[in-house]
Amino acid sequence: MASVHESLYFNPMMTNGVVHANVFGIKDWVTPYKISVLALLYEMTASKLTLPERRRLNKLILPLQQGPDLTLDQFLKTVEECCPQTAYAVKLRLHEMADGELKDMEYFFSTLTTPFTSFDTEPYKTSVVGLFMRHMLLAYNKLSFSQVYKLYKSLQHYYHSHYAKPTDGQVGLPALAADDSEMDLTSTEDTIERIDKEELDTPLHESELRNDNTTTKGPLSQKQAEYFLARQAYLLKNDENKALKPAALQEELNNMLKFNPDFAEAHYLNYLNSMRVQDIFLSAHSLLHYFDRLILSGNEGKSNGDDGYGRSLRYAALNLASLHCRFGHYKQADLALQEAIRIAQESNDHVCLQHCLSWLYTLEQMKGSDSTVLTEDSVKMAAHFCLPYLASLGIQSLVQQGATQGKTAHKLMDALKDTDILHWKHSLSELIEISLAQTTSIWRMYGKSTMALQQAQLLLNMSSLEPVNFGVQQNNTEAFAVALCHLAELHAEQGLYSAVSEILQHLKEQFPPHTQHAKLWMLCDLKIQFERHMNEGKCHLAEPLVTAISALNKTEGLYRKAQVLKALNRSTEAYSILQRLQVHCEKTKCAEMVIRVMLCTAELHWESSGFSTALPLLLQALALARQHHLQSLASETILHLSFTQLMLGIPEQALSVLHEAIEPVLAHGSVMDKGRALLLTARCQMAGAGFRPNGQGQADLHLAALAVDTLNEAAAYFSKLNCKERLRDVHYLQAQLHQSLGHTSQCNKSAMLFRLLDQELQSPAPPVSMRL
Repeated sequence: MASVHESLYFNPMMTNGVVHANVFGIKDWVTPYKISVLALLYEMTASKLTLPERRRLNKLILPLQQGPDLTLDQFLKTVEECCPQTAYAVKLRLHEMADGELKDMEYFFSTLTTPFTSFDTEPYKTSVVGLFMRHMLLAYNKLSFSQVYKLYKSLQHYYHSHYAKPTDGQVGLPALAADDSEMDLTSTEDTIERIDKEELDTPLHESELRNDNTTTKGPLSQKQAEYFLARQAYLLKNDENKALKPAALQEELNNMLKFNPDFAEAHYLNYLNSMRVQDIFLSAHSLLHYFDRLILSGNEGKSNGDDGYGRSLRYAALNLASLHCRFGHYKQADLALQEAIRIAQESNDHVCLQHCLSWLYTLEQMKGSDSTVLTEDSVKMAAHFCLPYLASLGIQSLVQQGATQGKTAHKLMDALKDTDILHWKHSLSELIEISLAQTTSIWRMYGKSTMALQQAQLLLNMSSLEPVNFGVQQNNTEAFAVALCHLAELHAEQGLYSAVSEILQHLKEQFPPHTQHAKLWMLCDLKIQFERHMNEGKCHLAEPLVTAISALNKTEGLYRKAQVLKALNRSTEAYSILQRLQVHCEKTKCAEMVIRVMLCTAELHWESSGFSTALPLLLQALALARQHHLQSLASETILHLSFTQLMLGIPEQALSVLHEAIEPVLAHGSVMDKGRALLLTARCQMAGAGFRPNGQGQADLHLAALAVDTLNEAAAYFSKLNCKERLRDVHYLQAQLHQSLGHTSQCNKSAMLFRLLDQELQSPAPPVSMRL
């Protein structure tokens, strides 16, 4: 026959009286904290509350019942946020019992029977609140006199520790854990001996999760443990900042595993927590222990028949493969993946095989190999076995590969549109977010900044389809990080650095440095700082950033290093790095970086007056940009071609070529690109007008007037970026142009501005003819 305690946990909606198993083998007991919860429930039924206050308190009841025990200070603070008057009444009720006598606590428990005398009371006997109160009453009534006295002394200590000094309070509450077991409904010596003998099942490994100074806490009940694990797992997935800190969560898990090392779910949460801090040893250890405990517990066999053991093994191998992929251990990941495929084939598990195939093409992509055929096979098989999630992931992977291989935009967008229909049909909110972030990246790659901005805003303003629990939204995923980074870079391109600071600050708060996706905003922040310093001509500030960029992305770091060396007139070293980088990028088929390297190499040829040598390189870059439909890079290449033709003495042809690129640059380009394009246009107009610095010859007044207006627009763009070196060039050209046109006052003004900037910069101005 089931004990009294076990019969209290049956589901009132079930007629067969099935009881819930207790994972830890430790029964619930009456504690001072639960007396505080009872006092709260009593005051809610006895006092009159407004509708908003009652709603807030009702939402608070379940977490208070199912969650771990809180200190009195935490408990009162939580209640006070919902209803200050009720918090004061609860505090007064506890004061009457703690500062009174034992009979005051007896009287309190005797008054709790009132709500069950009639059916019209608020805490009905089969409700969640009613069951909790009945359970506590029965547990209290079963206590012996000595146990009641110990409970009363514990209540006094619990209450007075709220007002004690911090040094006094630290030795108070943890010490009660050992005595609480004596107030258990079915306390046995076996349970206590089991707790004393068991040790934490974790290896001796130094990690930032460790904390040797933690205090020993008492065990949690089954419901408290399940609630704690479910809450923390949900928060880690959807809003990591609201979850416990890694060290604090590790401390709680260590305490939980101390009382039950075979609790599989705790090992899995330990695995997730270890991944937060990139602890490869502890994460692999916890993952293996999770599957070991899952197999030993027999839960898999009961739920999945005879195949439960094998199912755990193959998914354990698959998870281990994904773990090694995460840390870049491709050889180990490949071995684990082959093991998972072998076991899945032996068991004829098509679903597991599809997951393995998805990880197989992902692994090939991470190694830099062409995985198009594998991805297409994965999409076909996933559609055949009705696995929309894997099919959509495969299509998104094909879109990403198609974008890097030069597929046209309309084909990629059509494919994403088809997957979006599938996402909305099956409410796959995570894939919807990935699709929007991917669309943002594609538009940026193609040079359509307005469309990229629209897609990023659409993602950031989209409501999640996930059920919102614990008051959080799904906003700490990689898709949100990518969209915010694009948003920061788009604002930086327009010179809106105050907005960039706000976006980056939000990213730092949402994705702390130890989190998985923190590298995205770190690299974004460094690139923005680098570009800003280079635009302002502060190479000494940009140079230290190269090392940090290289640590996050070696390719970007090499490219930025070459840019700094070029700015410092160390052309030989810059050329050597660029040649190495071009060979590497051609092997990895990174067309964007290949084009940027070609443009930078052409600029090195300009410095040695090798304009004719730069032409074939620029034409090759232009063909590659058009092949991959990279409009922004194609426009930048045309600017370089136009400048080269200007230096070769054919300004009319240069101006004609420039007209092809000026519209996309002004529509989608950065402020720096707009200023450079207008400055180049003005120089072509001056050369086409027959302008001579010494004033000889007859100039075309119409083209000269257009050049004056164009230089004024260029100056406005450079002023927005505080680009003083470029402004100095503009004022120099303005002074010469006004002198040739006979505008003495404007000439003197431009000459004065040039002189002021030249004195401020205290560096010799490079020849205007040597840079774009």
